[in-house]
Amino acid sequence: MEKYTPHEIEKKWQTKWEEEKTYKTEYDPALPKYYALEMFPYPSGNLHMGHVRNYSIGDVMARYKRMEGFNVIHPMGFDAFGMPAENAAIKHGVRPSDWTYSNIENMIRQQREMGLSYDWDREVETCRPEYYRWTQWLFELFYKRGLAYKKEASVNWCDTCGTVLANEQVIDGKCWRCDDEVHKKDLSQWFLKITDYADELLKDLDLLKGWPERVKTMQENWIGRSEGLEFQMEVPELGEKFAVYTTRPDTAYGITFVALAAEHPLVDKIIENNPKAEEIKAFCEKVRNESEMERTSSESEKEGIFTGIYAVSPFTGDKVQLWITNYVLADYGTGAVMAVPSGDQRDWMFAKKYNLPIILTLQPKDRELKLEEMTEAYVEKEGVLVNSGKFTGMEMHEAQKAIIDEAEKQGFGERKVNYRLRDWLISRQRYWGAPIPIIHCEHCGPVLVPEEDLPVRLPENVKFEQGSVSPLAQCEEFVNCTCPKCGAPAKRETDTMDTFICSSWYYLRYTDPKNTEMPFAKDKVNYWAPVDQYIGGIEHAILHLLYSRFFTKVIRDAGLVDFDEPFKNLLTQGMVIKDGSKMSKSKGNVVSPEEIIAKYGADTARLFILFAAPPERDLEWSDQGVEGAFRFLGRVWRIVQQFEGAVKGASDTYDVSKLTKEEKDLRRILHVTIDKVTEDIRDRFTFNTAISSIMELVNAFYAFYPENGKDVPELNAGLAREVVLNLIKMLAPFAPHITEEMWSQVVGEGSVHAQKWPKADKSAQVQDEIEIVLQINGKVRDKIVVAASLGKDEIQEAALAQPRVKELIEGKTIVKVIAVPKKLVNIVVK
Repeated sequence: MEKYTPHEIEKKWQTKWEEEKTYKTEYDPALPKYYALEMFPYPSGNLHMGHVRNYSIGDVMARYKRMEGFNVIHPMGFDAFGMPAENAAIKHGVRPSDWTYSNIENMIRQQREMGLSYDWDREVETCRPEYYRWTQWLFELFYKRGLAYKKEASVNWCDTCGTVLANEQVIDGKCWRCDDEVHKKDLSQWFLKITDYADELLKDLDLLKGWPERVKTMQENWIGRSEGLEFQMEVPELGEKFAVYTTRPDTAYGITFVALAAEHPLVDKIIENNPKAEEIKAFCEKVRNESEMERTSSESEKEGIFTGIYAVSPFTGDKVQLWITNYVLADYGTGAVMAVPSGDQRDWMFAKKYNLPIILTLQPKDRELKLEEMTEAYVEKEGVLVNSGKFTGMEMHEAQKAIIDEAEKQGFGERKVNYRLRDWLISRQRYWGAPIPIIHCEHCGPVLVPEEDLPVRLPENVKFEQGSVSPLAQCEEFVNCTCPKCGAPAKRETDTMDTFICSSWYYLRYTDPKNTEMPFAKDKVNYWAPVDQYIGGIEHAILHLLYSRFFTKVIRDAGLVDFDEPFKNLLTQGMVIKDGSKMSKSKGNVVSPEEIIAKYGADTARLFILFAAPPERDLEWSDQGVEGAFRFLGRVWRIVQQFEGAVKGASDTYDVSKLTKEEKDLRRILHVTIDKVTEDIRDRFTFNTAISSIMELVNAFYAFYPENGKDVPELNAGLAREVVLNLIKMLAPFAPHITEEMWSQVVGEGSVHAQKWPKADKSAQVQDEIEIVLQINGKVRDKIVVAASLGKDEIQEAALAQPRVKELIEGKTIVKVIAVPKKLVNIVVK
């Protein structure tokens, strides 16, 4: 019997698949398609176990769908722009491109060693000019459609990375990439108008039936749609008005001060001729340098400065103090907040700190609040209005509508929809990104680079310094150019695009990656896309997934695609953890995929990582679990070796009516397993239970045909062939190399991965006899084997006739008998 030697087997088939381009996919509209896609990686240099899990999940789906008869597109590429390559250039003196391409080469080698069924002819690398040419083309499309613009803005700045960050890239006040503190800086920046699509992005979440609710909720909260009242407040002393937005008009009669953002346009007017001008300027400068996280955190201290100026409440006519505070943001709402301390905890804390008045405007229905006894704001959204003029006594929700109606009638306010979502800031002051295709001309203003001149290529002769000004800005041969409109000397834009631009459309390029005339052909993209199954981490719930949805909708509106959403179904896999925490070098708990593959082979690594936990849950690494997966593959290998001769010589058809009872039972287990594995892969993504069912089938086979060769019944070659071939097919998506080898041994032609997926014979699943549990007063006392067709009365009669049951109930009164066909009989006695 040949020994299972995974490394020889895996190398053999990887070479054959690569040489024969086994997984190359062709455009064929006559065939049903399936698009399986894992989020492409940043080329850091080495795969980690999270990658292995992500790619293994996607590969199971791709291989299964091929066997189901689908024309499967399963591509891979690299999200190859970004700061690490630039940091490597600074640290090691290498060009970012050299560092990146070297890492890509190594990661492709590792991916091939995993036996992943990618069509490598479709590979994209976002840092290649032939890719970013089309990234720039799409920027120009957005610009022409009025969706790209440049403006002065207070932006999130990371000193360590020397660049701007989008709001979504600031996590708890820190840079998403380097984890250092972020602060505000005023710069002229490029934005994409994602807010133009806010309503559709929110509404179309309902279309995403195959997305986790958690991800949809995160996007819904980030978009942050709210309905409320926007009204005007006068500042008589300045002869000015300013707008206030509130979602709680029911509390408007409780305004006791107004809180302005430090960046509010009114602040400059307030400072003019103000005796506190220097003090106000100093406070505003301090606040502007704080991160958004610091300013909005519920834990941070609420600070402010009274301007000495008053605004007038349009609801009561009262004058209220105008304060500049650290907890109001200029880019949310209007940058001015009506402060109602009795109904908002931040306002409460602020009012208590600065001894400002508090007016109670809402009473709960089940108790009476007294201001002198309150220790915090009443923030519940139910109750009855008090101290609210003619609206006193109204229920809160009724009053909201009535107060908005009154504001509109009086002409000082209107209903307004607001969003938390802000336009997407895409400028980055770094080198290793797609250059923004704009030329700045003193005569013509910003001018698009002509399409025939794309791509705007990154220059090679640049200097890299940590945290310095953009390397492109220092490269004169890049910066200095000619205006394509008037021919005058001009300057090239030196900002590059956020790398999330590149990853917002890559799935479309996969459908037509060699096209030199367009980013993709419409017929091909509409055949392959949208993606049927997308797989990646929950950390991309807002950034990448929201941006891709936005891009898809703009590209659709431009007439380039015919669908609304990029990804039909989304699976967010859990992390791989060890010793209770995420694998990391600092914790010393990293397990290298290369080491596991070198010791056990790729099939074992794949099988373990798919068996150890459901895909959406975190997976605890277990060396014993890896050993167990290796041993199981060894058992399957020995089955095939043991019965190779019989399987080869048998026919695919045989007389099942001549099977013994035991043989019928083995065949029944096979066909039950086929259904279970199919449903687990197709419907539930519970690969762990699918593998478990395959393991149970192997156990049943060995129970009937013992591995040691002793007491083996006479072999039914037809049954052995049916079980072995279907076992290999079901295992194939999980362990592609060993199954390919075993298939070649027993069949001798074709690839197991090109076979039709097994279909269960429903008639084989019917049991002639089944085991029934016998209980007395709920405790198991005996078991009997009866015909599966017996009804309630018949199994009850059989149970009461059992000698053991008779013995146990002798002398007792039967209260009732509960009979459940095919399961149990419970006899209640006293």
